[in-house]
Amino acid sequence: MFMGEYQHSVDLKGRLIIPSKFREQLGDRMVVTRGLDGCLYIYSPEGWEKFLGKLESLTLLKKADRKFMRFFVAGATECELDKQGRILLPAPLRSAAGIDKDVVLAGMMERIEVWDKDKWEDNNNYEDMNDVAESMAELGIEI
Repeated sequence: MFMGEYQHSVDLKGRLIIPSKFREQLGDRMVVTRGLDGCLYIYSPEGWEKFLGKLESLTLLKKADRKFMRFFVAGATECELDKQGRILLPAPLRSAAGIDKDVVLAGMMERIEVWDKDKWEDNNNYEDMNDVAESMAELGIEI
């Protein structure tokens, strides 16, 4: 399970250091794709296969299903760690997430989210957390 929050920078060539805690779980290869809310998702090969298994339950007959599959699969790329523990984030993915330099990597159980630092701060303030917690309680999720 991925958890924790780390701040790093993308260098001029588009390389990103993967935190050592994440590298231990990912191994040398991983899949990077577009994510929801304007971030990128990183999956281990096993996590990616599990996610693809869920996508296989969708139907090609529904436009929304096709669009959902394309969003994640068409832009996905396999990345390999270099000797310094970095991956090369392809330019189209960096552009899709608005990533220029400073990023936040956030462990999110089965995946890692990669955010532009400013976008992370804008989208992940927790001022409304009491309201969110209340809606989760209605679903039976309590702390």
